[in-house]
Amino acid sequence: MDDKRARELLRAERETVESLLHNAEAIRQGSWGAADEVRDSGDQAQALTAEGMDEALRDRLTSRLAAVERAERRLVNGTYGRSVRSGQPIPDDRLEADPTAELTVEEARSGQ
Repeated sequence: MDDKRARELLRAERETVESLLHNAEAIRQGSWGAADEVRDSGDQAQALTAEGMDEALRDRLTSRLAAVERAERRLVNGTYGRSVRSGQPIPDDRLEADPTAELTVEEARSGQ
């Protein structure tokens, strides 16, 4: 994959993840006020469950943003498109599907 296409994919992925993180944070801030108005234990349980799900989503998005940053560094270093484990090329189709891919499909499947 050429560098220009890789940059486009990574930029789009970064924008998507940052937007989702921003929205998750806005929802979280809005939900604190609602949590203060909880009236019964069922409402409290629902609020805690929603808060835990929000936190899990933020964790996944933060992890995804870190993967984008690692891929951007590999692009700058000239190692983008190669497995971080073996150095083998990662097919363009895989990078199109997941521009942050760090392993070949075989390596990811086997957990090598």
